[in-house]
Amino acid sequence: MSQQAQADVEDAATQAIFTCPHRFRDQVVVVTGAAGGIGSAIIARAAREGAHVVAADRRPDGEQLVRNFLGHDAPEWLYVDEDLAHEAGAHQLIDTAVERFGRVDVLVNNAGGGIIRPFLQHTMDTARETVDRNLWTVVNCSRSVLPPMRAAGYGRIVNVGADSVRNGLFEHAMYNAAKGGVHALTTGLAREFAPDGITVNTVAPTGTITPYVASQPADAVGRFAKNRALIPMDRFATTEEVCSAVLYLASREASFVTGQVISVNGGSTML
Repeated sequence: MSQQAQADVEDAATQAIFTCPHRFRDQVVVVTGAAGGIGSAIIARAAREGAHVVAADRRPDGEQLVRNFLGHDAPEWLYVDEDLAHEAGAHQLIDTAVERFGRVDVLVNNAGGGIIRPFLQHTMDTARETVDRNLWTVVNCSRSVLPPMRAAGYGRIVNVGADSVRNGLFEHAMYNAAKGGVHALTTGLAREFAPDGITVNTVAPTGTITPYVASQPADAVGRFAKNRALIPMDRFATTEEVCSAVLYLASREASFVTGQVISVNGGSTML
């Protein structure tokens, strides 16, 4: 599928969104990695559905990007710039949200991003950075948000994992090690905190057409084509398609769904 055809698919998916205006009314939704890609789709939809959004990101222009995504008509929102790979940064994010809004109903652990290269080309620094971005951010934010959720007797934690954990995607070994940790953490937390009214799930996307992916140079096309060949639908996911799965699991509708890793992958892995 050409880039233009992929863009057409994304446009159609965006136009076809069924927004539930009150699904998150007055709920407090914290989203990490919120200033681009999947994260930006999540905060925009959550705001349209009534949420107070706490958007966390580290990009230099992150706050302005979030402002652009949310527009002027969104409910009250807050931007936080903290290093979530460190415990103190994650605590500050959740403390800021609770101080401003009184509670956190939903945490979407979307921050991440892979350093994708052959395993033997990783240095210890790039390996640690990959784990920090993709696993420790989830560990730290979850540890910070679970006490107030437990006190409230309600909570939704949705992690963004990776379908590549299941299909062993080429050159993703280190990234998969980190995301595999997220998948395992999901099931452990789900079992431990189910009696507290807290659900924990993961959405595992296949390759997704984000602005970053769309901007990649021509020499990346071969790798993208190789990855797309694994997908029976012969295209990558759109950010809105991933967002829909995340917000379902984040909603009250998913009250009996916990401990699941749900792939949004066009059939690239199947049971």
